[in-house]
Amino acid sequence: MPASERLTTTVSTKGQVILPKTIRDQRHWNAGTRLIVENTADGVLLKAAPIFAPTKPEDVFASLPHQGEPKTLKEMDARIAAEAKRRHTRDRH
Repeated sequence: MPASERLTTTVSTKGQVILPKTIRDQRHWNAGTRLIVENTADGVLLKAAPIFAPTKPEDVFASLPHQGEPKTLKEMDARIAAEAKRRHTRDRH
């Protein structure tokens, strides 16, 4: 659909609006997609709502409990490399 092509829809008696299929398909808005509705100076803006609420690092810092001594960067790097090697070996079989 060209950007200049205008589509129309009708507001139902219940206030519902059906979005044209071409737009839903382009946006990957399937049934159940939550949309944010914003009233702007140019009209109404619809945007897909984020799946997860926005967070900041301080919101989730230390949210996972840890027991024992902290690991060094060298220990963490070694463990990551070992896991990558294990997955690579597993995926080759």
